[in-house]
Amino acid sequence: METLRMSTTKPKIKKELIKEYAINKTDTGSIELQIALLTHKINHLIKHLKENKKDNSTRNGLLAMVGKRKKFVSYLSKKKPEDYKKLAKKLKIKN
Repeated sequence: METLRMSTTKPKIKKELIKEYAINKTDTGSIELQIALLTHKINHLIKHLKENKKDNSTRNGLLAMVGKRKKFVSYLSKKKPEDYKKLAKKLKIKN
C-alpha cells in the first residue's frame, strides 16, 4: 500500500518542481530544472539511506546522481553564473 501512495504523489511533486523551477511554460528540460529535480531525488535517497544503511545499490545510484548534478552545476556556473547563484541559494547546494 505504501508504494502505491508514493507512486501517486511522485508525479504531483515533479509537476510542482517543474512549475517552480521552469524558465517558461513549456520548459521540461532546462539545466536549472534538471538540477532541481536531481536535488529532490538526492534528498529523498539520503533519507532512505539513513534508515537502510546496508542498501548499497541505492547508494551507488545516489553517487551517480550526485556526479550528474555536479556536472550540471559546473556547466551552469560557467555559462550563467548569476542564475547559478540564485539556484544554489534556493536549493541550498554548494559547488
